[in-house]
Amino acid sequence: MSAVWHPFFQHATEPQPPQITRTEGAYLETADGRRLLDGVSSWWVVTHGHRQPQIVQAIREATESLDQVIFAGLTHAPAEELATELVGMAPAGLDHVFYSDSGSTAVEVALKMALGYWRHEGDGRHRIAVIEDSYHGDTIGTMSVGERGVFNAAYDPLMFAVDRLPFPAGDGQNTLDAFEALAKSGQMAALILEPLVLGAGGMRMYPATVLAGLRQICDRHDVLLIADEVMTGWGRTGRLWACDHAGIAPDIMCTSKGLTGGVVPLAATLASGRIFDAHCSTDRTRTFYHSSSYTANPIACAAALAQVRLWQDSPMQSRLDDLGAMQSARLARLAADDRFENPRQWGTVAALDLKVRDGGYLAETGPRMRAHFMEKGVLLRPLGNTVYVLPPYCVTEEDLDLAWDAIASFQG
Repeated sequence: MSAVWHPFFQHATEPQPPQITRTEGAYLETADGRRLLDGVSSWWVVTHGHRQPQIVQAIREATESLDQVIFAGLTHAPAEELATELVGMAPAGLDHVFYSDSGSTAVEVALKMALGYWRHEGDGRHRIAVIEDSYHGDTIGTMSVGERGVFNAAYDPLMFAVDRLPFPAGDGQNTLDAFEALAKSGQMAALILEPLVLGAGGMRMYPATVLAGLRQICDRHDVLLIADEVMTGWGRTGRLWACDHAGIAPDIMCTSKGLTGGVVPLAATLASGRIFDAHCSTDRTRTFYHSSSYTANPIACAAALAQVRLWQDSPMQSRLDDLGAMQSARLARLAADDRFENPRQWGTVAALDLKVRDGGYLAETGPRMRAHFMEKGVLLRPLGNTVYVLPPYCVTEEDLDLAWDAIASFQG
């Protein structure tokens, strides 16, 4: 048996994972020569495709002059240039960039920024609101603001309490009313949410009007809005940021996954001047005391800069529109199939649920579907009985046919 302990993997029941020896475009190649369509963008990180040439070249060039540089008290050009570009691309008002190394740490940073802000303002606010079924990561803070359940039940003694809002039903007025009531208390420090799509919670989706309404409530009651765009950012919902659909800007925004095109790890937490200014003081106790050892790694920043250039120099919006239409056509074919229900889509992300008795994350149909898809040459990772396709943007019509035909051929 391998010495490796795999994530989200039950070694007692799962077969030995295939070894991947090469990646290219939308495909993974195994040691025995099989090609697998990467229908989940390798956990939602790969944007343009595997080993995208400009990004790979940027990494090569960066290694000619830099490797890891401590970022406490030092800086370097890749980080400085990337921060400038991110501020220019982000929703208005997010003028400061704090680097870390994963989506979970980006969210931890955001939570600490929000609580630090209220402490430095001399306000006792500390309550945080979340939407049910959310997922924000696997560190202690991010588990606390995520849904409680099989993911984190063993660690409950470590987690802090939060205020939970119901998932938006219909026009989402239930969520807006619940948040309005909480926000009136004057103790609400922040609302953290996944804009438009709850990823690991089952690809649950809600309308942009709800996101806009939540922003309005935050404004009325002076509550900070944290947008976790770790999954939804970099085009997944059909726009650069999911927040763009609602025409809103959060006070704090988290990005990772697609930030480097999915090539190397990097994360960034963007904050408004209001948040930064509360921490910027001659009083050194107001320093933002957070760091990761690899904060703003120059190689990762160079990769992210190449991703930014691709976004700026390529007709990305056109590509997202085309991919969304391709997904929509294939989703529609299965929407009429009695075996499935609740077809849904935001941009390039499409999902539906297999009708089963044992729904939920631990549904036995999940592993069976995953094995079936692998046999068909497609890597998909159902969330219980929810199956979704979240592909790299380089996929072709034929690639998507392969993925959706594999889903259609599953017999339960």
